[in-house]
Amino acid sequence: MPASSDAQAAFSRHVLPEVEVLYRVARSLTRNSADAEDLVQDTMLRAYRAIDRFDGRHPRAWLLTIMRNAHINSVRRKRPVLLDDPDEHAHRSRSMASTDPGPEQVVLDKGFDAQVEAAYRDLPENFREVMDLVDIAGLSYQEAAAVLEVPPGTVMSRLHRGRKRVRDTLRTSGMTRGTKP
Repeated sequence: MPASSDAQAAFSRHVLPEVEVLYRVARSLTRNSADAEDLVQDTMLRAYRAIDRFDGRHPRAWLLTIMRNAHINSVRRKRPVLLDDPDEHAHRSRSMASTDPGPEQVVLDKGFDAQVEAAYRDLPENFREVMDLVDIAGLSYQEAAAVLEVPPGTVMSRLHRGRKRVRDTLRTSGMTRGTKP
């Protein structure tokens, strides 16, 4: 951990002004205040440990990259627990019991969430990263471009192609109808 006053000054200058942005992005990623606070704390701890290696350029992009990686690691650790919750599945099935299924029930009965998750997982990593930052975290194209260190046009292209692949996969599997995106 950095102990020098230079490192502490750099942390105060580059990291502390970004706390509100970090929390806003973390909240959009986690959809939960407590988890968002944990993610921000983890991000700040990692930034503190690495501040002596930071060049001082683009602190927001640097911090959001740290946050993205911390969030991905967190999701990977939690995923098996989240996917194997039999109580949630039983509750969902009971709450949708009806003799005349509506469109929501049809979608859920066909495993729509599982199909979307599978289509998303099958995307190349560069498409998933852009979708995470823009669609989930709510970053602008420019902010996502700074995090990924690519031009904004690349972000827009990857986002379009990633969304199209998910739609095409759902259409092919019979989850959606029509030809319009």
